[in-house]
Amino acid sequence: MHGRTKQVKIAPMSDFPCPDPLPALLKIVSEKSFSTGDFTLASGKKSSYYIDCRLTTLDPEGACLVGAAMRERVQAECAARGLTVSGIGGLTLGADPIALATAMASHHGGDSPALRPFVVRKEPKGHGKGKQIEGGFAAGDTVVAIDDVITTGGSTLQAIEIIEREGGTVAFVIVLVDRQEGGREAIEAAGYPVVSLFTRDALLADA
Repeated sequence: MHGRTKQVKIAPMSDFPCPDPLPALLKIVSEKSFSTGDFTLASGKKSSYYIDCRLTTLDPEGACLVGAAMRERVQAECAARGLTVSGIGGLTLGADPIALATAMASHHGGDSPALRPFVVRKEPKGHGKGKQIEGGFAAGDTVVAIDDVITTGGSTLQAIEIIEREGGTVAFVIVLVDRQEGGREAIEAAGYPVVSLFTRDALLADA
């Protein structure tokens, strides 16, 4: 004889996650993702600080705040530029949790249609259809390219190249943190407006 299934009371979701996510997000990015000291970057350059946005974007509270803040910024930019976008994504891995969190916030906020997240692979898949973009993307889409951090802008420009080669149009770029080391200028010189939620200077001031 089977026992009775225990009824579990699930608390309702509150507002997602708060009316003004940026201050709370800045606090989490500063505490979890920003460190000062002596660091060697992937490029081999030395730096007195290090930014690891994945400690924020893969944090439960941080992901909710990232999604809400990015959704707000996407909406503001689209309204200011008179644009409509259908999706959001960038080069794996840094952009992946941001794209999903933003799409979830878009759905939760009642956007119709909600933003569709997609992932840009660094190389085409070696089996199946050999796709290089996975998820909510199709040729003809106008999308937002995203990244967690821009330094030189190289990974963002690589994502843009792949998106456009696959038939998409990039309306603009949004990043979580701009390290202010020339990446924004390089991307904008290629013809793509760049918006950042935070800058290196803002994080240093909050450290």
